[in-house]
Amino acid sequence: MLFGVDRYQGDTKGEKVATVDGHDITRPEWDLQHRNEVGRIREQAPNIDPALLDSDAARYSTLERMVRDRVLAAAAAKANITVSEERLARLFAEDSGLASFRTADGKFDRERFVMVTGRTPEQYEASVRADLSTQQVLLGISGTAFATRAQADLALNAFFDRREIQVARFGPADFSSKVSVSDTDVEAYYKEHASQFQAPEQVNIQYLVLDLEAAKKNIVVSEADLQSYYQQNGARFGSKEERRASHILINAPTGASAADREKARAKAEQLLAQVKKDPASFADVARKNSQDPGSAEKGGDLDFVTRGAMTKPFEDALFALKKGEISGVVETEFGYHIIELTDIKPTVMQPFAQVRSAIENEVRSQQATQEFAKAAEVFTDAVYQQPDTLQGAADKLKLPIQTANNVPRVPAPGATGALASRNFLAALYAPEALERKQNTEAMEIGPNQLASGRVTQYSPARTLPLAEVKDRVRAQLMSEKAAALAKTEGQAKLAAWQANATGAALASSVAVSRLETQSLPQPLIEAALRADSTKLPVLVGVDLGSQGYAVVRVNKLSPRAAPAGPAAQQELEQFTQAMSSAENAAYYNLLKERFKAHIAVPKPADPILGATR
Repeated sequence: MLFGVDRYQGDTKGEKVATVDGHDITRPEWDLQHRNEVGRIREQAPNIDPALLDSDAARYSTLERMVRDRVLAAAAAKANITVSEERLARLFAEDSGLASFRTADGKFDRERFVMVTGRTPEQYEASVRADLSTQQVLLGISGTAFATRAQADLALNAFFDRREIQVARFGPADFSSKVSVSDTDVEAYYKEHASQFQAPEQVNIQYLVLDLEAAKKNIVVSEADLQSYYQQNGARFGSKEERRASHILINAPTGASAADREKARAKAEQLLAQVKKDPASFADVARKNSQDPGSAEKGGDLDFVTRGAMTKPFEDALFALKKGEISGVVETEFGYHIIELTDIKPTVMQPFAQVRSAIENEVRSQQATQEFAKAAEVFTDAVYQQPDTLQGAADKLKLPIQTANNVPRVPAPGATGALASRNFLAALYAPEALERKQNTEAMEIGPNQLASGRVTQYSPARTLPLAEVKDRVRAQLMSEKAAALAKTEGQAKLAAWQANATGAALASSVAVSRLETQSLPQPLIEAALRADSTKLPVLVGVDLGSQGYAVVRVNKLSPRAAPAGPAAQQELEQFTQAMSSAENAAYYNLLKERFKAHIAVPKPADPILGATR
């Protein structure tokens, strides 16, 4: 969809988002790369939540990979690393994926390759060359990595060694009853921390969403089309034809010798002549001669079957018979059969009136993808041609204009549809939409989903008045004061117990390590593990911030049990791999400095920690 491209031609270079070796990466390049990566992921996992792929973190990861690729490419070029034609030819010859593009006479099917991969063979070859060259940049580091047993023990002991500890916690909740704050205290705290009590900028918007369901509504299906579909797919709207058969089987497995198979066929021909002469004897002949133990005792009866239930030669013969007829000798992988058709249950179709709505929905769904492509073109053009209203696009495509108030710059928790798309919200906060109240461009918000919106009202970020947040301010101030009292009490107890440990109120002993925290706060675990193991038992204090304070007594060290034999070797190999990865990362960081790699956009906040990493 290229409508509206000239709207953005005033800035053809685009915003610079990163630089490597003096060459810029622009936002359009970044956007294109991210769209390509998202497309590949959706192809492999069509049910993935689009919001995960549209997050700031996912987009930033794409940019980091782009920078990494360019840094390694620059290093390969600087070192004159090349890939020989012999190695490339050998690689292509061994590539099983490329083998599927060769015709029966061994020629390479260029057109099919382009259609399937979206790249020419020359482009594919260039990308393979580039990948191999950049791999060699790091191979000199990863290929020579090694670690000694002493190094492995030193690092792994830090993770697996245990400390037996006892803890006394001093939580803010235990001191909240001792805290009182006045209105004057609340007002003073509010003034000092006003930035913590702000309402974010918000917009009220109108927006349209075009998806497959909306496109289906514009499809006109004639009654004749529905009747034709019903007749052509009748088996799907009723019961399949069923046929009841009896058979006589003379075993002759595929692996049997030619002589044995000929002997089996002769036996079958003899029995065929017998039942042809006296059809009423079929069941009795089957009981005495059939070598199918499942049906022989029932006179060869196989009960009712539908198409697809039997092996193909058997099925073809069965469905070619008329009721009461006996087939000739039928050969299958099991041997030789004589088949008698004893009954037929014909197809029973549901009345057209009962399945009409289902047929209409199926026909609309089959046409929806094509209709969506047409509608997307109309949608994209309409929101551009009439930039100050969505009504034109809504009228042309019979779409409802939706509204949403107090929409933030980033998706709110629980947001769905267009309001969960970071790209869509970013477009609403762009100057064209925010200041000029113009429609956003038609934006993809999911598979076969487009949206466009316009801002009707903008509310900038503002500090909330004290009257609105007074309770929050009071609760936060009281929590901080209670945490401070907890810390004071904890420090006092620590000093007292260090002077005289008798009567120290500590919990029962637990064993902890960096991998087994027993749900205790990480700062507490770190303090326990960093305590001087030569002076055990030892008491240490831990400031837990808003969670108060803790006193930890480290009683003893429990070294990990060192593995032996194959387990020790496997552990050393795993540690060596980790060392290799660390050395690769360090070397890559050095290359980033050497080639002056810089990302100009800020790294998004960690969704778990809530802070920039």
